[in-house]
Amino acid sequence: MRSLKKLKELSENFSALYVEDDIEIQTTMMRYLKKFFHTIVVANDGVDGLNSYEKGKFDIIITDLSMPKMNGIEMIKKIKDMDENQSVLITTAHSESKYLHSAFKMGVDGYILKPFDLEQLNQELYKIVYKLKKFKENEIYKEHLKEMVEQKTSELNATIKFQHHNYEKTLLSMVEMIEERDTYTAGHSKRVAEYCQKIAKQMGYDDADCTKIYQAGILHDIGKVATPDSVLLNPKQLNGIEYKLIQEHVEVSYKLLSHIPMFTYLADIVKSHHERYDGHGYPHGLSKNAIPALSRIMIVADAFDAMTTNRIYKARKSVTEALIELTQLSCKQFHPEVVESALIALKDINIDANINQLPKTKLEKERFSYFYKDTLSDVYNQNYLDISLMKNKINKEFKHLYIFNLENFSQYNKKYSWKDGDILLRDFANCLDRHFLHSDVFRIFGDDFVVMSTKEEDIAELLPLLDEIIKDSEVEYTLKGVDLTKTSINNISQIENIYNI
Repeated sequence: MRSLKKLKELSENFSALYVEDDIEIQTTMMRYLKKFFHTIVVANDGVDGLNSYEKGKFDIIITDLSMPKMNGIEMIKKIKDMDENQSVLITTAHSESKYLHSAFKMGVDGYILKPFDLEQLNQELYKIVYKLKKFKENEIYKEHLKEMVEQKTSELNATIKFQHHNYEKTLLSMVEMIEERDTYTAGHSKRVAEYCQKIAKQMGYDDADCTKIYQAGILHDIGKVATPDSVLLNPKQLNGIEYKLIQEHVEVSYKLLSHIPMFTYLADIVKSHHERYDGHGYPHGLSKNAIPALSRIMIVADAFDAMTTNRIYKARKSVTEALIELTQLSCKQFHPEVVESALIALKDINIDANINQLPKTKLEKERFSYFYKDTLSDVYNQNYLDISLMKNKINKEFKHLYIFNLENFSQYNKKYSWKDGDILLRDFANCLDRHFLHSDVFRIFGDDFVVMSTKEEDIAELLPLLDEIIKDSEVEYTLKGVDLTKTSINNISQIENIYNI
């Protein structure tokens, strides 16, 4: 169960309406709910609850089902008629399916049975307020999105007005604006533009259309200027809300381009570059020939680049493998006529194997560390070790691996304190980081460390330093070294197995 402190942090700005006819239960529950919500209003039955709701809306309604005058089911129905998105948690002494079925048909968010189990109550409250908080954050972001779009549009208009005499320089300046935030996206845009042009030529489009789709390819992700850094630059897999935010870049791109006279004719191409032939794409679910002709080309070019580029969690495909996948997805994701031409236009493409999402510049490394640094020890965390092992399977950069397994650490925490344990771990990690100059250091499984090194290290000077850190602590460590040129380790579970050797 999440901590009560976290539940309080999430719910402290929300209001709740509590409807309960049993005064004894009502009093006890009110006293508990006041620990979390900044506003609590109590009603004694469904009629009273409905009147309270009509006077002032609430973030969450917590209501009993069996009540005089108007029961909870009737009250919820009337409230849902006013606001179908209202969050509702029901409390009931009835576990029969007919009660719960009626409530869940109306879209309630959860239920708890009487007598109350506080752990279950906390879990249900946490689930609801977490959803409410994420929803409100997204609404606030959308409120500011229009202002952000207008600001970026104004900036772009000013740039274009200044550089109207030189169209090519204007295009390049916009690409540079993307590069400042995310160099991977910029490289992606250039490659997509080139692939679009090659496919268009193969399909017989004239020079004007080939130039047009090249320009659209350069600018197809320009809407990402309005995507929050925490989403755009996140190298990890996105959650549902983050994925929705990244999807909005299509509409933002369309709005930006449609407001700039010299780019208006590119807006519709860009708007549809995430649609699918089968109608399961976004933002409008267009299908088949309803998708603009040049957009169909961009859809294939965009996907081909994604397939042939190294990502954090996915190694790139070869050109041959990517073309096979295009064929397999023809008439599903891609228009068959475009795929037919792409197989010819892209078969001799040379892909730079070094293109990936890993950081290159100092600034990118700082951004990257936000996601993959262990906050306690300031070395890399376990997630990044998994990525490094997967990457090393391909490029063989690291030749040796050292595992430092700390023993009796939990007893040390119990005997002294968690704070003292944190200090010991930090000192141990810093010592490793200072000594291994040509290596990456990772903290794993809470109190163990792994070092991946490009060469075999001389650790004779290191061991006395580590011994000094754990002196008189009853903590011990074991060290195991692995020659990665002889033993292949591709994931963390294989490191776990080494513990037992």
